[in-house]
Amino acid sequence: MTLTPAMVTCDTTDALSLGRWWAEHTGGEITEDNDGWFVVVALPGGLRLAFQKVDDPTPGKNRLHLDLVADDLDTAVAELRAAGAGHVADREVPGFRWVTLSDPDGNQFCVSGPHEASS
Repeated sequence: MTLTPAMVTCDTTDALSLGRWWAEHTGGEITEDNDGWFVVVALPGGLRLAFQKVDDPTPGKNRLHLDLVADDLDTAVAELRAAGAGHVADREVPGFRWVTLSDPDGNQFCVSGPHEASS
C-alpha cells in the first residue's frame, strides 16, 4: 500500500479568513469555501490546505506543522510578519537556518531558505 499526501487540515474558528491568508501567502487558490465552515486551498504542485471551522480548536502548540521554503528567507519572514504572522523563534544548526512563525490563528509553521536534499 502507498499513501500519498493530498491535504493538510487545520482547525480554526474562522476558516474562510485563515484560508484566504494562506492562499495569499502560498500562491494558492481557494477552490472550495462551503459557506465558510470548510475551506480548501489548492497549492501549486498539487497539495491542498484545508481549514475546518470548529467551536473550540485544540489549545497549545500544534503537533503537526508546515515547513515552507523561500528563495529569500529574510524577505519572506518580513512580508509574512507584515501580513500578520507572529514570530516564535529564530533557529539555526550548522549550515541551516529557519524561522518559526505563527499564522493569524496561532498555528506554527517554519520557513527556511533553499537547501539541498540529503543523500
